[in-house]
Amino acid sequence: MLLIYLTSFRKSNSSIYCDTVLVLRLFCKFSFTVLRTAWREITWGDNSDALQYLKEFQPQNEEATIRVLLYGPVGVGKSSFINSVNNVLQGRMTNESLASATTSDQSFTKIYKTHKIRKEGRGNFYPFVFNDIMGLEDGDGRGVRTEDIKLALEGHVKDRYKFNPVSSLCDGDHGYNSSPSISDRVHVLVCIYDANAPQMKDSVLQKMREIREAASELGIPQLAILTHIDAACGETEKNLRNVYRSKHLKKKMGDFSSSLGIPMNCIFPVKNYSHETQLNSDVDTLILNALKLIIDFGDDYADKL
Repeated sequence: MLLIYLTSFRKSNSSIYCDTVLVLRLFCKFSFTVLRTAWREITWGDNSDALQYLKEFQPQNEEATIRVLLYGPVGVGKSSFINSVNNVLQGRMTNESLASATTSDQSFTKIYKTHKIRKEGRGNFYPFVFNDIMGLEDGDGRGVRTEDIKLALEGHVKDRYKFNPVSSLCDGDHGYNSSPSISDRVHVLVCIYDANAPQMKDSVLQKMREIREAASELGIPQLAILTHIDAACGETEKNLRNVYRSKHLKKKMGDFSSSLGIPMNCIFPVKNYSHETQLNSDVDTLILNALKLIIDFGDDYADKL
């Protein structure tokens, strides 16, 4: 019916007809890529409650500092996520974890480093830390070894241990911690993956599954962060608030969930700070939404210990 109307209307006023068709095309394109309503609820705008919650957070287990271990393939944004979290909590741009902007297939991070986040006031830190590790690479003898990550989960890897892609850490080695404390152990495991990445290599996926299985045997809670959501979806690039309306990102998250086995409600899309020089409220909202659950999951696990 609309087509018949436009055909007759075209003869009487071609310029208005062209404008109308253009608007319809844009509307149809948008409706095909974006859902009418968001499939996950999130509050945009004021982040003060989430920030206050984290500033006042204290572990249920008074002996524990919540340790968050990040793992994933090379170049997915592990170090950048730590920097982004630091930016949000500091309220300014920072460079806590050195990150690479290149697209090399080799890991930029070489050591097991604990990243503390400073609170307001000299010498005062948040009661949770992040550990960045060497990336998982395709094939044997490349990237971090899954055996080393398993040791890290149990707290056996000392801070600043330099990973050896061809040989795993052993008891008696300089970087081996034979008597880990509660705070040395990992309390929550977070997989970082690039939402804009091509299909994952089979060998990398197998390594990630082995790490998940080891964490599951220890009862360690697990979540996932999907980065680069602006590059993965044009509608999200134009407006970050379309993240939970994007059909493409929802499918990407679903495919990732199926391949690795992490439930959808434990997967969080974020945009790391990259080219920005000022903080952005919407970027902060997504980071804080993920961070709060990461800390809560880790706190519950530490309390059981």
